[in-house]
Amino acid sequence: MPIIIPKDLPAYDVLTKENIFVMNSERAVAQDIRPVEIAILNLMPTKIETETQLLRLLGNSSLQVNITLLNTESYKSKNISEEHLGKFYKSFSDIESKHFDGMLITGAPVETLEFEKVLYWNELKEIMDFAQRMVTSTIYICWGAQAALYHRYGIKKLPLKSKMSGVFVAERLREDPLLRGMDDEFFIPHSRYTAVDEAAVYAERRLSVLAASKDAGVCVVKSADNKHIFLTGHSEYDKFTLRREYERDLAKGLAVAEPYNYFKNDRREVSMKWASAANLIFYNWMNYYVYQVTPYKLDN
Repeated sequence: MPIIIPKDLPAYDVLTKENIFVMNSERAVAQDIRPVEIAILNLMPTKIETETQLLRLLGNSSLQVNITLLNTESYKSKNISEEHLGKFYKSFSDIESKHFDGMLITGAPVETLEFEKVLYWNELKEIMDFAQRMVTSTIYICWGAQAALYHRYGIKKLPLKSKMSGVFVAERLREDPLLRGMDDEFFIPHSRYTAVDEAAVYAERRLSVLAASKDAGVCVVKSADNKHIFLTGHSEYDKFTLRREYERDLAKGLAVAEPYNYFKNDRREVSMKWASAANLIFYNWMNYYVYQVTPYKLDN
């Protein structure tokens, strides 16, 4: 079954060329099927790139998925046109009375700031509270995971000595439907200057650490009620995202090391080794934590 997005969204042509089953909104309304409703709060500056990456993963299932893209009202991104935001995005006030089957909250390049100093922090707290009340299950990614762990459990983030960038091995620590079909060890890209307080995560009885890395720390964390999934890395990244970030950092004159375990040779070739794990995580989330437990009538 397809993922439902507007035909003129940039991701539509990209995913169609990749043979991912997408359907435009006009055709979808003619089908007598209750699609899974997924909201995406996209906090990344690279809006179009992030849209495509997440939609690629959400489209890899047998479900018909209806997407609502969200943007903050308290802060307007400077890296995307107002036309794109106005055409494809909604604000929280547009959807705050609506139930959703699932939600994604992305990372953001604000991790070196204290949470309370982030311009849209109060609005983000409202949205995270909304996710608890109105969404069956939510995935939080990278800084989004750090923000949710802090807001919901008081778990702080800690500064790293240098930027963590690369592809790291994660080890499965326990059996869980979210990791069904995955190897005992799998790869996850990371790109961040901070980390969550691991000791606090392990000590919180309402959380389960499903996978962790010797080098990158906790990677996949789940709340006891299955409503919240925290991914400290960027499983959604495409093959060349880390390279683009690395080149941008160098162009800014930043002293960053090349991404760990990423380039094959002389930075010309990239070794992509996380795609299968990424697809399984999102597929399993959609199946086990959204579709099989969400009510047919969302108002219930």
